Amino acid sequence: MKKNDPNCFIYAESGAMTALGLTIGVACIVVGGLAIDVANAMMMRTQMQVAADAVAHAAIYYRETNTANQAKTVALDLADVNMPHSKFGPLITANDISFGVWDADAQEFHADPGSKTAVMVNLARVEERSNSVGTYFLKFAGIGFWNVRRAAVFEAYFPTCFEEGIVGDEVVDIQSNNQFLNGFCVHSNDHVELNNGVEFQTGTVLSMPDRRDLVEPTAANNTGVDEALRDGVYRMRLITMLPDIIAGLENLDPTWLPDYITDYSVKTLPRNASMSDFEAGKVHVINCVGGQRINFSSGILFENLILVTNCQIHFASDAQLINAVIATTHTGSNSINSAAKMTIGRDDGCAADGGAQMLSLGSIDFSAGLEMFGGQIVAVDDISFSANANGIEGASIVAGGTASGTSNMAMGFCGSGMERNFAAEYFRLAI
Repeated sequence: MKKNDPNCFIYAESGAMTALGLTIGVACIVVGGLAIDVANAMMMRTQMQVAADAVAHAAIYYRETNTANQAKTVALDLADVNMPHSKFGPLITANDISFGVWDADAQEFHADPGSKTAVMVNLARVEERSNSVGTYFLKFAGIGFWNVRRAAVFEAYFPTCFEEGIVGDEVVDIQSNNQFLNGFCVHSNDHVELNNGVEFQTGTVLSMPDRRDLVEPTAANNTGVDEALRDGVYRMRLITMLPDIIAGLENLDPTWLPDYITDYSVKTLPRNASMSDFEAGKVHVINCVGGQRINFSSGILFENLILVTNCQIHFASDAQLINAVIATTHTGSNSINSAAKMTIGRDDGCAADGGAQMLSLGSIDFSAGLEMFGGQIVAVDDISFSANANGIEGASIVAGGTASGTSNMAMGFCGSGMERNFAAEYFRLAI
């Protein structure tokens, strides 16, 4: 046969495009299948990461006041809500939830079953659990499934602003000629108002939900404000917990009792009790009726004891608290108030021991001369203090309402000596 003979099979070219088309078609299927299967795996990866984050947060949150097993149970229930076992198989078991310690510097998690400070959660859709992520097209290329694993670590922490700072859920009002030293924090969940002559040293924080809401006089002569400004919002967990804390003190709950309380019995005193009636190492209770109040005389010293009351409390001048807690469930204005000079804590250069706390379900007001040395003031309502306040050796002021201070105030950061202050944990994603 001749080469151009149409019946010559050897030289026939008809149908050549069919073979090429089949090759291209198979290639398109492989590429398209790869895209679909990879997209499906990435979607599952994202869904599992969201679930892992939620489960880890639930575990560390409930671990705060529950056993490890109780916290794990809550976390597993949440995992089943987010990604039901009936659909996704055994994504997570109790063994996939580990409590421990997070080393932020080394970016490492160290398991410790007794810890409440961090948790690691692992989720898995893998072959050995018979719940791997199946493929649609790649199975024709010999890849029948993906193994997908995700992990999350949440840690508990205490915001610096609540350790040493002035915090208000409403306005924080700072008047003139006040100084805040390195490390100190001023925060409002509403906005902050400053007068003239306010100094924020390097390392301080001035925060509110929107820094543009800061109120200052026109041409204010304040320094360091721009460098200190931050945007931020905090849930007022300590304020929410305050009724339980005060009740815990009265009921001798070891969760809240400081270590200087050595006599686990409550001593009930009359409203007009003298200082000789108080005993070191003991919790004392005074009950008032019909709007009565307690009046403490000048120069009084509370040391190594706790007082819980429903009364309004008035301190005359030169009162001092050392290793002491004064707590009232009085909800009115000025539920705790003082005349000139109230000292909360021992002036010991930020040393451990010696601090003191004041707690109120109402508002607190101090006249001139408030001094804080490892001291803490917490009120559900407003906290106000007049001129010449000194908190240069450790001060924590947390108000569920407004927090306001007048002139000539100096507040600094210790970083120590605040170990007995009441605190509420916050939680954040570490990885």
